[in-house]
Amino acid sequence: RNWLKRHKRFHMHFIPTSSSWLNVIERWFRDLTQNRIRKGVFKSVAQLVDAIRHYVDHHNANPTSFVWTKKAEDILEKITRARKALDKISSE
Repeated sequence: RNWLKRHKRFHMHFIPTSSSWLNVIERWFRDLTQNRIRKGVFKSVAQLVDAIRHYVDHHNANPTSFVWTKKAEDILEKITRARKALDKISSE
C-alpha cells in the first residue's frame, strides 16, 4: 500500500479467479493484432501508436455487440469435465 501511495500512476484492480470476462478483452487484442498491427509496416513507434489509435477510434465509432455462441449450460458442463480431469491428474 505504501508503494502504491508513492506511485500514483499505478492502480490495483480486482480480477476474479475465474476471469472469463477477460476472454472478450483477449479477443479484442487478437483482432487489433491481426487486423492492424501484423499487416502493417511501421518505421517508428509513433507510427505504430498512430495506427493503434486509428484502429481504436474506428472500433469505437462502429461498435458491435459480442454474441456468445454457446449456451451457459454447455460452458458449465465443459468446466465440470475439465475440473474432473484435472482432479484425476492431481490425485495420481
